[in-house]
Amino acid sequence: MHGAGNDYVYVDCFEERVEDPTRFAVVASDRHEGIGSDGLVLIMPSRTCDFRMRMFNADGSEAGMCGNAAQCVGKYVYEARRTRKTTLTLETRSGMKKLRLFPTDGKVQRVRVDMGEPELRAIDVPVTSDEEQVIGQVVDFHPGSFALTCVSMGNPHAVIFVDDVDGTDVHGAGSRIERHGMFPERVNVEFVEILSPTRVKARVWERGSGETRACGTGACAVLVAGVLNKLLEREAVISLPGGMLEVKWDEEDNHVYLTGAPVTVFKGEMEW
Repeated sequence: MHGAGNDYVYVDCFEERVEDPTRFAVVASDRHEGIGSDGLVLIMPSRTCDFRMRMFNADGSEAGMCGNAAQCVGKYVYEARRTRKTTLTLETRSGMKKLRLFPTDGKVQRVRVDMGEPELRAIDVPVTSDEEQVIGQVVDFHPGSFALTCVSMGNPHAVIFVDDVDGTDVHGAGSRIERHGMFPERVNVEFVEILSPTRVKARVWERGSGETRACGTGACAVLVAGVLNKLLEREAVISLPGGMLEVKWDEEDNHVYLTGAPVTVFKGEMEW
């Protein structure tokens, strides 16, 4: 399944058992010798929520949260008749998330995910800094200096605003920034071109996966960073290589809401 081109292999763990998800994520994600994906997502029972999601990057590292994956999980459990509810709770490594499903004729067309409150304190992102919050802080990454705004949406993000996102060396700069010493848990990097106060164009370098066609938590971090830098309004469309995501940072509850259209590509079996 994919959300805006951010594709994962999903395993229904109500029926299957994955003994070594770290290794299986690497094998399944290989685009030449496996299925090919940005990572692996396990759809599981939960003792505290309607469902539980575990997600692993293409390198096998486990991540806390993925907005696009959460949307796909919502679509899957409804269409697989694991639930008839259109408002769900989802257990993730980054806490409980609320999903609202919008089905038509038994098929979920859109999913809205309550991504919770953004974490801005440097110590909680985490990012090493003398400032309590990292907003527009210029850092030299040898080569290249960038102004970073750091946000956690369950995963750490460093957002960088550029004049021309298509002309930016996302692979070179992204890989250097991801593993820089100021990020103790590595970091996802977003390169963002402002098109208007309600629309941006972005590319994402995800820790453990490289450049991906979209990133849900990244899209949320982009909006938050844009508001903090007085570049965006509190609701905007994030245009990514794989498609568009709608994001809103609500002033009343301080929560960020992500809306997209998850897609099922195919179902099958893999011999491993």
